[in-house]
Amino acid sequence: MRATQVALLAFVPLLLLAAASRAEAQDAKAGETTFKRFCAVCHTVTPGQNRIGPSLYGVVGRKSGSAPGYSYSDANKNSGITWTEEELDKYLTNPQQVVPHTKMLFAGLKNPEDRKNVIAYLKQAGEQKK
Repeated sequence: MRATQVALLAFVPLLLLAAASRAEAQDAKAGETTFKRFCAVCHTVTPGQNRIGPSLYGVVGRKSGSAPGYSYSDANKNSGITWTEEELDKYLTNPQQVVPHTKMLFAGLKNPEDRKNVIAYLKQAGEQKK
């Protein structure tokens, strides 16, 4: 193998890592657009700012029904869910199926890519303000 080929092979993992970082940022950006379109009517990512629904600031990793100052349904408060990325994905697919009798009347995001992007946005938004 020539030295240039060896150097190129050593450089490829760095390129892949950079591309993955850009893709993650793009997912969050796409998620922000989807959030604004479907979620922002009822939710914000501003700490302590509740609307019809609770603030989703810091939702990733938070226990269901625990955002300060929001009046949750008993179903949500007692669901026992911690909002991991996996749980959020299930919930965003069909909220009423995951937490029957929740106050959230949203039918869900059927596109898996939209859900993934919104979760990336929520995760990033919660991390940026800390």
